[in-house]
Amino acid sequence: MTQTFAIHMAREAFIMMLILALPPIGAGLLVGLVVSVFQAVTQIQEQTLSFVPKLLAVFVVLLLFSSWMLNMMIDFTSDIFKQLPNITK
Repeated sequence: MTQTFAIHMAREAFIMMLILALPPIGAGLLVGLVVSVFQAVTQIQEQTLSFVPKLLAVFVVLLLFSSWMLNMMIDFTSDIFKQLPNITK
């Protein structure tokens, strides 16, 4: 295994991690922004108010995108297994 190959695989793994983390994190950020605006408008300063909607949004996004995320992980893993002969050289 060359240094270039190791860096390439690490970069691909990092990009895959970012792609898979984007939908749930984005949903949490969007719901957090909406709840913050709601709290600012109504002057409700309850700290736990934003927790449940964020949790539900992340759960719903994970349910909706789970098959896509699983397919991306399977494809990435199969690509790694296809590269095994290059790793052992």
